[in-house]
Amino acid sequence: MSKQVSSGTKIRKKIVNVLIHVLLAILAFIWVLPIFWVILTSFRAEKGSYVTSFFPKTYTFDNYIRLFTDTSILNFPRMFMNTFVIAIFTCIISTVFVLSVAYCMSRMRFKMRKPFMNIAMILGLFPSFMSMIAVYYILKALNLADGSMIRVALIIVFSAGTGTGFYVAKGFFDTVPKALDEAAIIDGATRWQVFTQITVPLSKPIIVYTILTSFMSPWIDFIFAKVICRADAQYYTVSIGLWKMLEKEYIDSWYTCFAAGAVVVSIPIAILFLFTQKFYVEGMSGAVKG
Repeated sequence: MSKQVSSGTKIRKKIVNVLIHVLLAILAFIWVLPIFWVILTSFRAEKGSYVTSFFPKTYTFDNYIRLFTDTSILNFPRMFMNTFVIAIFTCIISTVFVLSVAYCMSRMRFKMRKPFMNIAMILGLFPSFMSMIAVYYILKALNLADGSMIRVALIIVFSAGTGTGFYVAKGFFDTVPKALDEAAIIDGATRWQVFTQITVPLSKPIIVYTILTSFMSPWIDFIFAKVICRADAQYYTVSIGLWKMLEKEYIDSWYTCFAAGAVVVSIPIAILFLFTQKFYVEGMSGAVKG
């Protein structure tokens, strides 16, 4: 009797596992299908946004070539470099801000600490574009909304408030044993030495996560970039450039280039992820051992 019950349990487990894997396969297909379609469209030779077939009839690299050579209407190379420079500076500044605030909230105890954390959490519930008008007028008052200072303004916008998003990093820092900090302080180390030489080496996963999220922000943000850049095409980011390609006067001739641009935009993020993935894995193993 017990053998029949155990065999029935095994069969049920196998059926459940099969159903779960089928569901995950369907979800993976739904997730990958739009990406696959964008890649196919980027190699499509026929122009226009309205086509009768999912797969292109003919394939070509002309869309990528035109994306970087035809700068008469939309200067995508300049937009790409603007975004790349802004993303690098934003990544560095945001990572420093987030990790510093998270370490202070995790390790230090001071007056108004809990109210500050509560305020930061409440502010995080509201979308950032609610402050868009106020931010623009502040930048305008500081003469940062015109000319070459637009890049500086975008870097400030993307990085200045990132310190309030410290909760994820703080949660990770809380898992690092405080006994390590106390032992180092007894040996004469300063807080800065504890942070840079003990906490940071054990926190590579959250550092990589912070770097990736900070680097991605300028590539995907449209609202702030559009408001600050306005009609000054010289300082457009790629999000504005891709949006311009879908306007009614450009969509017929630039639609396939839009798909090519979407693929090109994903390349820097993919390279950064592949480069930092090994540090993420090493950090995970180091944190477990610690």
